[in-house]
Amino acid sequence: MAARESTALKVSPREPEGSRATRRLRRTGEVPGVVYGGGEDPVAFHITERTLRHALADAGAVLQLEVDGGSSGPVVVKELVRHPVTGATVHLDLLRVRMDQKIQSTTALELIGAEDAPGVREGGVLEHVTRELTIEALPADIPENVSFDVSAMQIGDTITLDQVSAPSGVTLLDDPETVVATLTPPRLQAEAEEEIEAETEVVGEGEGTEGEAEASESDSGESDESE
Repeated sequence: MAARESTALKVSPREPEGSRATRRLRRTGEVPGVVYGGGEDPVAFHITERTLRHALADAGAVLQLEVDGGSSGPVVVKELVRHPVTGATVHLDLLRVRMDQKIQSTTALELIGAEDAPGVREGGVLEHVTRELTIEALPADIPENVSFDVSAMQIGDTITLDQVSAPSGVTLLDDPETVVATLTPPRLQAEAEEEIEAETEVVGEGEGTEGEAEASESDSGESDESE
């Protein structure tokens, strides 16, 4: 998928105080953050949680940061910390970038066409193993996601990263042998096959025991006759 145009993100500067001050900010609906990199000093800021949520929902990889009374320029989200229960953003780290220099980033891997896959129609289980990719690209070329069409997958198929095509200008950095998706037999069928294998092993062990007993009896009879 093509990258979106950058979205403006207006923030207010703040003093880099301790955890007590940041807790007070969060109680008022503000999210503390910091922007760094690009050969400039770090700048602490805050932004309302609602404004940030809307900006991130509409944004591509690059944001156009505007600090009240300060500098502005392109940035990318380096780290976004969410509350483990509510999911609300509690801290934001931004990294200054140059639009003419490639950077490493992560993007989502989306599987499409699953409902049309023959293996899925036969009741197979499609497992999406790898959901995030490490990539390298110019900031403006970072895609919102990378998609892969699984509509031709059969039961027993395994897709690895070397089968995924990156968008123009994007390099995939993960191991090409990384498993992306698998399509396994229906669970009931797999369980039945496991039960059959287990029963076969038990029968085989029983036949081995009976054979040993018969051999032992034969050896005993031969011994009695020789006497």
